[in-house]
Amino acid sequence: MRLTAVAVATLALLAGCGERAARDAPVTVVFKHARMFGDDPVPRLVAAFEARHPGVRVRTEALGSSSDEQHQFFVINLEGSLGRGRGPGFDVMMLDVIWVPEFARAGWLLDLTPWLEPPELDPHFPAAAAAARWDGRVWALPWNFNVGLLYYRADLLARHGLAPPTTDVDLAWAVRRIQAVERDPKLDGYLWQGKQYEGLTVNALEALWASGTTLLGPRGEVFPDAGRAEGALAMLRGWVARGISPPWVSAADEELTRRAFGDGRAIFLRNWPYAMDLFQAVGSPVRGKVGIAPLPRRLLSVPAPGSTGGSHLGVSRSTRHPEASVAFARFLAAEEAQRILAGGSVLPTRRRLYHDPALVATRPHMPVLHDLALAGRPRPVTPAYLMLSTSLQPELSAAVVGVKSPARAVTDARRQLAYILSGLE
Repeated sequence: MRLTAVAVATLALLAGCGERAARDAPVTVVFKHARMFGDDPVPRLVAAFEARHPGVRVRTEALGSSSDEQHQFFVINLEGSLGRGRGPGFDVMMLDVIWVPEFARAGWLLDLTPWLEPPELDPHFPAAAAAARWDGRVWALPWNFNVGLLYYRADLLARHGLAPPTTDVDLAWAVRRIQAVERDPKLDGYLWQGKQYEGLTVNALEALWASGTTLLGPRGEVFPDAGRAEGALAMLRGWVARGISPPWVSAADEELTRRAFGDGRAIFLRNWPYAMDLFQAVGSPVRGKVGIAPLPRRLLSVPAPGSTGGSHLGVSRSTRHPEASVAFARFLAAEEAQRILAGGSVLPTRRRLYHDPALVATRPHMPVLHDLALAGRPRPVTPAYLMLSTSLQPELSAAVVGVKSPARAVTDARRQLAYILSGLE
């Protein structure tokens, strides 16, 4: 794709953003972002950007850690700004990847396509780049990344002569064998996120993919292979019903399961990469005892990708400073800034950094995470995703706890989700 004359002019303006702003009145860009835990890299990144753009100042405003609360904040302020005919009070936003199509369709995001070089998204993981696009345009820039993976107690598997499981049958057999020999009533088998929230949707999507099917077909059909979808939900229910997973996983989220595994009270765990840094921390009961692997598949003939997640950077369509705002977003998404992010507890979206010698020296598991992230799969990229997920969660929960059969849950979910999608046509 060749750059249009407008795009070339835009890029020229972007390149001269710092110099022109220095000559004119100072520009302030407001960056709304989720609160960073641990060593917050945002102040360092802002200082580096301002040093290169002397006429631009960045004011950062952290939101709470709850994704639902962040989403509500953005929706209220972005929707309200359109009615008032003025900006929402911020320029650059840290967005959950699943919000990008919704915000783009609503007209809240600046179309970044003319501002970018054609190959600008190529260095990022394909799943991260896919989540930045909607309707053939680029609406956000990948910033940090997540992928679902399997943690396992490497010391326990080695003690019992077992390799990391590749299928659900392998995992169940390993749990039975280890628990039978260890005879520790406090040692659970497989922990995952079964609480009725977004985490359950993610676990269900991974079960669908591991079963060779998906939630939405190529023409938007819900559960295109009902038989395999029922099998995927039966697998989730079976973990609990057969005692492979403790009953409390039906009310568990990431942190509850992470803490239990980190205390040495489980053999396997499905979670995100952030947990590895905590497992390897000084004083951790499982330090040096944890391995990571792909999630188990149900069919050997299909891959079992982990769901991808993370955050993207969007620019408000109502910003009064588009050049400075886009420049700041591009700076944060660039390799230098992502290297700083990767030095903390956040994973970058740029593939090359997973083999950076300095980063690997402090986080030796990064090359393995690269391969898992490369195989990761984004959740359905649709403006209706949150509505679909919210409507799906009660059906998934009913199947997990045994209130509904997997077949009934699939049938009821099909009807509800098809109705939601029909309203968008």
